[in-house]
Amino acid sequence: MRDNGTPATPGPEEDVVDLLLAQHAQIEQLFLLVIGSTGETRREAFDDLVKLLAVHETAEEEVVHPMARTLPVGGGDAMVDERLAEERQAKETLQTLIAGGVDADGFDTGIILLRDAVLAHARYEERQEFPMLRQHLPPDRLRTMAGAVRMAEATAPTRPHPSTQSAKGNLALGPALAVIDRVRDALRRPSSSG
Repeated sequence: MRDNGTPATPGPEEDVVDLLLAQHAQIEQLFLLVIGSTGETRREAFDDLVKLLAVHETAEEEVVHPMARTLPVGGGDAMVDERLAEERQAKETLQTLIAGGVDADGFDTGIILLRDAVLAHARYEERQEFPMLRQHLPPDRLRTMAGAVRMAEATAPTRPHPSTQSAKGNLALGPALAVIDRVRDALRRPSSSG
């Protein structure tokens, strides 16, 4: 993560698969930090993890999964439907963890279960969806998609919203939810200027 809590992204020559792989690595590192820390460090790492997961999944739902549905082979619709089901379950689990907070009974078990589910989901994408994208789309299209993912992340909600689980839902409700989430984020973080 950058200092401002936004996902780090590869340069403009990187394609969408490179971008998403880098974010998968960030997500894995944040899980390790949340699980291995306590107190304020844990709280901040968990907030960063929540934000990264929310913007990452929103961008995949708006940009990547719709493109994967159009690919000629590899079970596009069925594969995407499986990934969306995994994402919905992760968002619901994440909402439960957010509601209880990092000091709640059961947080340690819940965060490990969430980590396992999220990393299994990422591996499915890395082994199925991403290779299909690279096989069927030209490099310039993959680079364009990386830019579209970055744009989607810049305006995405920063909290999980399982009800907006599609490109259409994200586009209809996402901007309003993003404003609410970003105001909430600003109020929760102490000012660094003081």
